[in-house]
Amino acid sequence: MWEQEGDGGAGRREGRRNGRRAQGPREEGCPTEGRDGRQELPPQSPEEQARAICLRLLTGMPRTRRQLADALAKREIPEEVSEQILSRFEEVGLIDDAAFAGAWVESRHRSRGLARRALAQELRTKGVAPTLVQEALEQLDSDQEEETARELVERKLRSTRGLERDKRIRRLAGMLARKGYPEGMALRVVRRALEAEGEDADNLMG
Repeated sequence: MWEQEGDGGAGRREGRRNGRRAQGPREEGCPTEGRDGRQELPPQSPEEQARAICLRLLTGMPRTRRQLADALAKREIPEEVSEQILSRFEEVGLIDDAAFAGAWVESRHRSRGLARRALAQELRTKGVAPTLVQEALEQLDSDQEEETARELVERKLRSTRGLERDKRIRRLAGMLARKGYPEGMALRVVRRALEAEGEDADNLMG
């Protein structure tokens, strides 16, 4: 025999029609159920947030300590928490500015032809310490830089044909300057390339 429902029963029926059930108070820290029915985890502590942010960023590519510190600051992680987490990551080798700088110099010189001056500037903007920048740049010497400069000019030389000699020199030397090559080296490499080009043309005509 059905019990007669009063106002409370009507309220329960209304709740069931809306797909909701009356719930009592939940214990603090326990998972809660979201509107989509999935459990929601309790809020993370600043330490947990900092670790998660750093791990996510390091999964994509290596980062310097400064880059990670900046990312944590943007997320308003307290400075003392940030320092603690970053120091721990350094201890276990997840952050290694020296290795980062060495790999950066090798990769950017090979792929973009950047010279030491440009590489040093890039590393400084990423927060690498001056001593580590200098150590990383020791991978390159003047001979290697000049060899790379010659290769860059040779690839660009054909696109400047038809221009006046002085204009070709300015354009090619400017390209090297933007990549960080010293002015003296840039002009020397460009003039030698143009001289070699002239000699090749004379040989073909002969």
